Amino acid sequence: MTRLNLALLFAVIASALVLVNAAYDARRLFTEIHRAEVESLRLEGEHKRLEAERQLQATNLRVERTAREKLRMATATPAVTMYEGRAAAPTAAASTAGARP
Repeated sequence: MTRLNLALLFAVIASALVLVNAAYDARRLFTEIHRAEVESLRLEGEHKRLEAERQLQATNLRVERTAREKLRMATATPAVTMYEGRAAAPTAAASTAGARP
């Protein structure tokens, strides 16, 4: 009977240790999940802020002002536009027409 009691006592202690270890792991995992959720919310907020900042930076007025100030670009008008003509290549019909006597 003493052996049976000792075996049962050992089994109860072992199962208690396993239960404590499982509870510890569960609390640790729950804490990690909570931290990940908090980080996810923080990153989502930062993403929204950056998206709003990107949209602000990409407005037409801002792009045009930056092009004028930093890149020294100007609006193209017919007065400042230069057109270059390309020499027309002789066509087959024109070359045969000139070859006739």
